Formats: sequence, C-alpha cells, structure tokens
Amino acid sequence: MTQPPNSTAAPQAIRTPVPIHHITTPQLSIAYEAHGKVYGDPIILLHGFPYDPRAFDEVVPPLVARGYRVIVPYLRGYGATRFLSPDTMRSGQQAALAQDLIDMMDALGIPCAALAGYDWGGRAANIVAALWPARVRCLVTANGYSIHDIANAATPASPEAEYRLWYQYYFHTPRGAEGLTANRRALCNLLWGLWSPSWDFLPERFAHTAPSFDNPDFVDVVIHSYRHRFGYVPGDPALAAIEEALAAKPLIAVPTISLCGEDDGVTPPRQPDPDERYFSVSYERRILPRVGHNIPQEAPAEVADALLELLLATRQTS
Repeated sequence: MTQPPNSTAAPQAIRTPVPIHHITTPQLSIAYEAHGKVYGDPIILLHGFPYDPRAFDEVVPPLVARGYRVIVPYLRGYGATRFLSPDTMRSGQQAALAQDLIDMMDALGIPCAALAGYDWGGRAANIVAALWPARVRCLVTANGYSIHDIANAATPASPEAEYRLWYQYYFHTPRGAEGLTANRRALCNLLWGLWSPSWDFLPERFAHTAPSFDNPDFVDVVIHSYRHRFGYVPGDPALAAIEEALAAKPLIAVPTISLCGEDDGVTPPRQPDPDERYFSVSYERRILPRVGHNIPQEAPAEVADALLELLLATRQTS
C-alpha cells in the first residue's frame, strides 16, 4: 500500500546500505549511488540542502522496476564526495553545481538523461536544462524556475517571505558560519522541521542523512552558496561565463513538471504561477497538499509518477 505524503513509516530502502561508487571529474571525486541496469535509459536524482540521496529511497524502486538506470550523486560538500585538490575554491554557487552535473554525466558517458531535483539539486537541473538542453530528456523540478537572479537578490521581499530566509542571513555572518560548524546536525534538523511542518518524520530518517553533513567541506560550501547568491562574495572565476549566461534568465526548453509543496516552509507556492513564463515547451505545475520542502521524501510516489509520465511522453524523441 502506498503511504500518504506525511507518513511516518520508514521506507524499506533505507534498511539496507546502498553501495557507493566514485567517479572522477576535473575538480571532484563524486560519490554516487547506482540502481538498475547500466544499459537502461538514465535518470539522475539530485538532492538539496540540507539533505542527501536518502531523500530518494522511495523514488528509486518504481523507476528501476520500469527498467531505468538511476544515478543519485552526493553533491559537493556532502557525504563521500571530495575535492581533488586543497587549492580548489570551495564554491557552492549555482554554476558550480551545474558544472558538477555536466562533468559527472561526461565522466559516466551519459549524453542525455532525465533529471529530477529539488533545492540545490533542482537548481543544478534547471541550469543544465536551460544551458545544455540537448543533455536533458525531461525535467522534474521543485518550485519551478529556481535559477538565482543575483543582480536583484538584495531587493527586499515581503516581510512574510523575508522571515523564512533567516537562516540565509545567519549564514552571511561569521556567527552563522561558526554556528553551522558547531551545530550542523541540530541546525539541519531544525530546518527539516520548519520547512516541512506537515511531515512527522521519524528521528531515524534524519539520522540516516546526518552523516553526510560531516563532510570536511560541508560548511565552506554551504556558507559560500548562501553568500554568493546575494552577491556578497565573489564566485569561482572559472565559472564566470556560466553565471553571465544565467544572469540573462535563460528559458528552459525541455518538457517539465514542477512539483510544489503546499506547506513548504521556505518557498510556498504563489498564485498565479510566476515561473511558467520561463518554460518554452511543455510545462505543468502540480501543487501537493500536506507536503513541505523535502518533496521526494514526503511525496515519493508523486515524484516517480511525474518522471515516468515525462519519460513516456518523450520516449519517441529521446
């Protein structure tokens, strides 16, 4: 029986540790989990902050059952993913996440894949779909168009929107960086609860993810991410061309389904949909009742169904 979105039942998939593989890219040794047959059509699932691949434990099985190859990487700064050089900038900017995705696809020999992601992972998927559409068969994203508009990021929003971003402003300060260093598990656990108020997650769920925050680069990458998106710190010079392209707010021209949690404690869905104008081909927004920010873990069936629907629709053109 399918569990409702806010179920506290532990998923079967987390009972058995998933083998971790590694692939080398120009900057990283990326840790990833692989499921299904290697010759199946590829799907890449991308987590956000502060989560990890465990968010997709219940999304993977129905995709594998349909014959797909499913790759679930640990983003830079998470889990067993490591920088190859101590001299590489620990950037968390949006362009770095997108470049990591392209580099990983190249290293794995994947010319084109279906992408699904949320939060940081959704942003990486949005960017690759916008700038490298030939590499993306279809896209399932959370909260629509999530590419940062850095030039206008410092413009004040409504008070209701501003208070939800307290953690970002906290990370802009030395105190916030020290706080994340000293209290990373407690702080991330707090954010899980604030961002998904309708999801009564068991402590075991968080405990399965929390070790990913012990990555030695976690704090540096997170702090840089939240400072760069507001224009308060410079980015990696090697990524300047990507950031320049993103400043033009490029359209996404791949078939897309956007999933939005009605109870999202960070970015609740707005009416009318403000992001539809950024998608130039098939696009649909679905608002999920009693679901918060951690969409794949709160509503795994809806994520899997959206992917399978798009994969079926693009079967002749992939």
